Amino acid sequence: MSAVSIYAEASPNPESMKFVLNQNLLVDGVSVDYPNLEAAANSPVAQELFGFDYVGRVFIAQNFVTVTKTQPELAWTQIIPELRQFLKSYVEAGGPLFTVDPAAEQKAAQAATAGDPTQQEGQIAQKVIDLLDNYVRPAVEQDGGNITFKSYHEGIVTVNLQGSCSGCPSATVTLKSGIENLLKRMVPEVQSVVAEGIMV
Repeated sequence: MSAVSIYAEASPNPESMKFVLNQNLLVDGVSVDYPNLEAAANSPVAQELFGFDYVGRVFIAQNFVTVTKTQPELAWTQIIPELRQFLKSYVEAGGPLFTVDPAAEQKAAQAATAGDPTQQEGQIAQKVIDLLDNYVRPAVEQDGGNITFKSYHEGIVTVNLQGSCSGCPSATVTLKSGIENLLKRMVPEVQSVVAEGIMV
């Protein structure tokens, strides 16, 4: 295993910090969001992170981990070295990241929630998914989060905001002024975008 280097990068959410690694944790396009310890049953590394009493949420994507803290009074400068050292040691030691491959898990979940859209709705949904994947997700990942498509029905697109986006003060603005405007412009059938996962 080659040496792991990690640097911390601020996100628009003051309570979330993105830890970027020089190697991949997941395949591109797959991410996992754990809002609490119970949700992290599939990820031993996330469970260990929740062992730090100030960790309130863990998000893992292709080559980064976003940690959201629960104690606003605790400065990042105090805890970044500890978290960085933990992640570096854990990954270098080859510690298990997941018990079940999240890519397989995600496919099963999407199939379960897809329902039976009409052919037209299915085509519109596919256009929306392509736009989110190509234009929105890369920008959101830069900020330490992720956006996933949940459903399209009668003009309403439902998305999931994960990682740093879930508690970010500017998430609602980004959603309405950025994502909704883009989708309405590119897919005329879209009337509005609503999000799950925004904790205000």
